[in-house]
Amino acid sequence: IVLDEGPGWKVKKIQVNPGLRFSYQVHKQREEYWLIIEGEGDLTLAQAFKDRHMVPGDATFIFRETAHRIKCTSETPLVLIEIQRGDYLGEDDIVRLADDFGRA
Repeated sequence: IVLDEGPGWKVKKIQVNPGLRFSYQVHKQREEYWLIIEGEGDLTLAQAFKDRHMVPGDATFIFRETAHRIKCTSETPLVLIEIQRGDYLGEDDIVRLADDFGRA
């Protein structure tokens, strides 16, 4: 759900259902900031040595061209606020490296 947007920025509320995860992806024209508000999940970042478990109140910054994904590990949905900033914020800026739904 897009909560608000303007030139060069967008704020979204995103829900990941239990056991599911985002595609492993990169963005060439934007960076993202995530704040967990409900549920729990395991964050995978390309530059990290291991996954990071995230709970409500945890946040992370994802640099442009950094491969990333998050998986919901709680019994309730994982809900996060995503702030995007960049030259282009279209969904076609997603480069999927791996995807559980066959979109890679």
